[in-house]
Amino acid sequence: MNFELTDEQRQIRQTLTDFAEREIKPHAARWDRDQAFPREVFGQLGSLGFLGVAFPEPYGGAGADTLTQVVVVEGLARYDAGLALACAAHMSLASGHLAGFGSDAQRARYLPDLVAGRKIGAWCLTEPGSGSDAAAMTTRATRKGDNFILNGTKMFITNGGVADVYVVMAVSDPGAARTGISAFIVERGAKGLSTGRKIEKLGLRSSDTAEVILDNVAVPAASLIGEPGAGYAQALKVLEAGRIGIAGWATGIARGAMEEAAAYAKERRQFGQPIASFQAIQWMIADMATRIDAAWLLTGRAAALRDAGKPFAREASAAKLFASETAMWATTKAVQIHGGYGYVTDFPVERYMRDAKLAEIGEGTSEVQRMIIAKSLIKEGYLPA
Repeated sequence: MNFELTDEQRQIRQTLTDFAEREIKPHAARWDRDQAFPREVFGQLGSLGFLGVAFPEPYGGAGADTLTQVVVVEGLARYDAGLALACAAHMSLASGHLAGFGSDAQRARYLPDLVAGRKIGAWCLTEPGSGSDAAAMTTRATRKGDNFILNGTKMFITNGGVADVYVVMAVSDPGAARTGISAFIVERGAKGLSTGRKIEKLGLRSSDTAEVILDNVAVPAASLIGEPGAGYAQALKVLEAGRIGIAGWATGIARGAMEEAAAYAKERRQFGQPIASFQAIQWMIADMATRIDAAWLLTGRAAALRDAGKPFAREASAAKLFASETAMWATTKAVQIHGGYGYVTDFPVERYMRDAKLAEIGEGTSEVQRMIIAKSLIKEGYLPA
């Protein structure tokens, strides 16, 4: 399998890097400090085509493959993982759900604005009492005439406080377990839709995270995505694809940390020489580079399988698992290379380390990824049933 970037992908990466150096890097520390979501920059990314690279051309996208979208997410995470996460959730989850399972009318109505960054999407699955066990959700969708009435609270929703379009999973048939969950489109401004407290986080502080509250929100039956009861199965498919993006996102965090650590090591002098000349430092950076390369190759394999129409769930979980743990490890080493300066906000590596932790939690914890991989190994006979 050839994972060399095409000329077009390399051009996208370079264009994004140039943009990020100008418009993201100088401001990332302030956004983190102020917990400010840079909506204007988000819109610029949309107008430049970065948010739509993998979406169909009729809706304003570029029609590129999965790896191209990963290139965008990885490239953003090198500079600001919070903004990158907002973009990943917008593309892979909210817009991805609509693109994959929405009707022609739903796609035509929502995707052009989402792809162009004129509107922001949020994907509402997690609840205060249901995380890894998504089927335990309590949000209800009750049919009433030509409408569904939604009631419940969603938690830890990326873009929750700034979104214009929400994709909401809710139980429409309480007696049907997982096959009783449906997905709905809810627009900002709907009566009864509100956001609770803005959630203050350890990291990713430029990414808006909020509760989403649904209090007798009436949505037309035409807002149902796909068939009634198909929402849980749709969500699993969305998460499978989303894990490829999160793997790229985590790889970008690790790469950004390595670049900062290497640059610092060449400048910082101790005992009369740059610390980059010390073997202990060189080995840490060598290990970073090796793990980042491995994470990127695992991510590329999962993306290639998805684009080929082949099963990719196990490979996506392996990529997400390894890349997320690489990000946590690499950022910790980057702080170590900076020494005392790594522990203060004068340098960005402490932010990278805070940001990296969510990679091991969001879109399926590391434990869930190992469970998925183990189930695949059981099915293949490597482990006992």
